[in-house]
Amino acid sequence: MTDKNATISNAFQTFMTEAPDHAKAWGGMIQSLGQASALDAKTGELAYIAVLAALNRTSGIPFHVISAKEKGASREEVISAVLVGLPAAGHGVTQALPVALEAFDQE
Repeated sequence: MTDKNATISNAFQTFMTEAPDHAKAWGGMIQSLGQASALDAKTGELAYIAVLAALNRTSGIPFHVISAKEKGASREEVISAVLVGLPAAGHGVTQALPVALEAFDQE
């Protein structure tokens, strides 16, 4: 299986390396929000993929697709997550589809 750390964008890796105190604070906040969520882990990852696709933040998609896959998401669920924002965000979400599928299909 693909190493999730290999899918972290250069920008986020730089953030973690060059601003470790900020990165630690960010990570703590993310963890707290995850614990507060009523969504199960897989659904949370799929929702996050949908938001990233809608915002055209494709650099974070590989990491979250691999995480969703590890939590049991199917290829079809990942496709649906990317495309769920189609009515509200427009066809721009389709830009995330090849990125998401490439990440999902990696061994």
